[in-house]
Amino acid sequence: MDPNCSDMAGDAGRKEEEISKVKIRSKTHVKPGKIIGRKECQLVTFDLPYLAFYYNQKLLFYKGGEFEEQVEKLKDGLRVILEEFYQLGGKLGKDEEGVFRVEYDDDMEGVEVLEAIADGLTVDQLAADESTSSFKDLIPYNGVLNLTGLHRPLLSVQLTKLKDGLAMGCAFNHAILDGTSTWHFMSSWAQICRGSNSIAAPPFLERTKARATRVKLELSFPPNPVASSNGHTDQAPQLREKFFRFSEAAIDKIKSKVNSNQPSAASKPFSTFQSLAVHIWQHVTQARCLKPEDYTVFTVFADCRKRVDPPMPDSYFGNLIQAIFTVTAAGLLLANPSDFGASVIQKAIEAHNAKAIEERNKEWEAAPKIFEFKDAGVNCVAVGSSPRFKVYDVDFGWGKPEGVRSGSNNRFDGMVYLYQGK
Repeated sequence: MDPNCSDMAGDAGRKEEEISKVKIRSKTHVKPGKIIGRKECQLVTFDLPYLAFYYNQKLLFYKGGEFEEQVEKLKDGLRVILEEFYQLGGKLGKDEEGVFRVEYDDDMEGVEVLEAIADGLTVDQLAADESTSSFKDLIPYNGVLNLTGLHRPLLSVQLTKLKDGLAMGCAFNHAILDGTSTWHFMSSWAQICRGSNSIAAPPFLERTKARATRVKLELSFPPNPVASSNGHTDQAPQLREKFFRFSEAAIDKIKSKVNSNQPSAASKPFSTFQSLAVHIWQHVTQARCLKPEDYTVFTVFADCRKRVDPPMPDSYFGNLIQAIFTVTAAGLLLANPSDFGASVIQKAIEAHNAKAIEERNKEWEAAPKIFEFKDAGVNCVAVGSSPRFKVYDVDFGWGKPEGVRSGSNNRFDGMVYLYQGK
């Protein structure tokens, strides 16, 4: 046995203990700084499938600073930025025909802001941690479905004072925005806090420009996803989590290997994403010890802003993503060189054009099916987030974050989150 193992176990236990000492000190609400009036915005076909997902959670942690001053600056900036992103200060609702929408009114309570303290916990401890379960207490709305946005805020922010910094845990209602919109909001909020009088790109709030079809849904809360047939609640499956950090040199090596065996001279080179995706897909499939005839699915949530016709601006606020699925036999994926799997992924992504998006939308609108977050396919590897999101540029005036993480919501066996490196 490694003589360091007992020390490591002790350190982990102490860290869990420190995390469990997170104490919520106060809860307030922040509203836009000006009168906006009554606003209603229909949720569209791109939004609706996420009603049975959970709130999308993000955690950013920063070193240094005076906590009380930071909190006031963040609240002041939030009041300003909500004048543009007012939908986050609203609630989910339904119109008289049963069509879901975002509703905002000046008498609504706005964004929930929690202030907490965990002064035994350091930024370095958070940065070194690879398990989301240990920082659950730093992010609000664990296990909370988006559908509850009918009666709770669409954004909750928890600001926790650490021993040597600040942890910012955010829970966004995924039925009203995707990752692109999430980071657009976060970077805009940071821009205001740094002293700017305006933001680089105001949100484009007209969802029906992307899809105007009105879909009526009769939704109730799904049964407990881990309840067994006898009605007793079983323990949710225990997931193990791991960070893999790919250096620029490692990515170049992977990309070079995948592109060294192009199917034909006319083939398009495989992108960094496609190269890394097949690398992960092959290794996860290998680790699962699947039979050669077992199917394995690769799923990527693709941004459709530039794929739809007419294309939408990058600042489109809402969900404008669709899951792209591709499937092959485990034996084929593993027996062939990596360009085989990369080609399968590349073809699926390229085929997802305006026509394919239109067909998928029409099919869904004819028979709406609300998926749960884990319905991504058999033996699945699913990729969320994106290295294109400038998560380490979210500087509120006291420096860039030391770390950025996704929370424990919407995780299942095979879920991968891709972030840029610090």
